[in-house]
Amino acid sequence: MSTIKVGVRQFRERIASFLEARDPVAVTRRGETLGVYVPTRRKRPPTADPSELKAAADRLAAALLDMNEEDLVAEFKRRRRQRRGAAR
Repeated sequence: MSTIKVGVRQFRERIASFLEARDPVAVTRRGETLGVYVPTRRKRPPTADPSELKAAADRLAAALLDMNEEDLVAEFKRRRRQRRGAAR
């Protein structure tokens, strides 16, 4: 595993890509190493069973069967007003 050397500015600009990297990143300023970012092993996200996804899609379709777009928007707005009122 090799270490990538980058300056502070480059590290800030490309932090998202370094967070996804597998190799350690040495952060330097004027050639002096300030610190090293060492990525940890990421856990693999659990994969969903296609039959479970299909069942969920079927339940959603059944729940929305008798709603039209206007009803759906009105329900969304009503719930948003409720949430905003509860947050205050």
